[in-house]
Amino acid sequence: MCIMSGTNLPHSSTCQEALFLKRMRWHIPVILSLVALSALLYFVEYQIFRDAREVWIWVVSSLAFVPLQVALVTLVMEQLLAAQERQAKLHKLNMVIGAFFSEVGVQLLKSFSELDPDVDTIRRELVAVGTGTRQQLQSVEQRLHSRSYRFRVDRESVETLSASLLAKRDFLLRMLENPNLLEHDRFSELLWSVFHLTEELGYRQDVASLPDADCRHLGTDIERAYVLLTGEWLAYMQHLRADYPYLFSLAMRTNPFDLHPSVQIQTQPDGPSCVV
Repeated sequence: MCIMSGTNLPHSSTCQEALFLKRMRWHIPVILSLVALSALLYFVEYQIFRDAREVWIWVVSSLAFVPLQVALVTLVMEQLLAAQERQAKLHKLNMVIGAFFSEVGVQLLKSFSELDPDVDTIRRELVAVGTGTRQQLQSVEQRLHSRSYRFRVDRESVETLSASLLAKRDFLLRMLENPNLLEHDRFSELLWSVFHLTEELGYRQDVASLPDADCRHLGTDIERAYVLLTGEWLAYMQHLRADYPYLFSLAMRTNPFDLHPSVQIQTQPDGPSCVV
């Protein structure tokens, strides 16, 4: 059994080579068997038709096609399969992202937007996500990253936010333990920023005596999480609108930037009605 040692690089390299050879050991008999089978089939063909020239033509033609076959398999099929795998993985990641917004994200957006004194400059575009085009949504996201933020963070808002986030700390830890999320850079960065804010708030036991400088520091942490959270929310809304219109409908009726959201549908085409 090889023992890898960080202080013994030659030994580690030897062990890696041994492990590689061990994995390749079962390949060698398979390769030799396939080569022997191919030679046997060509021999049978020669015995039947007694035309060595024809057999060699087939051998050379087959060998000439090998590079093209490798190119097709590695450069085309492999890329198609990788793209399909990425789509399947992204679909699963969006399910996890949906759970995050349902459990934490939407409420955080409401709380953060209440601390943003300039949110009205962009609120209308965020409320109208359901009717905006993809280009308009991308424009809104660019504005979110370029605008300046002046959060009004006071001790009361810090206390409210602290209670809300600390109640979800275990949920955030479980999200961070998901290895698949490491492949989604934007969402991973968002999770870290929210968890960092949760840790900052968790260490402050006496919120009533927080100095102004500390409130400003927390305002910077809130700004970082707010920008990432809003951008990821927009991306998730685009995903729902394209693939899950029924989930998108609910998300728009509970839009965290809408000052008067209503989950109830007020008007709809003629159809079955509620009977009480």
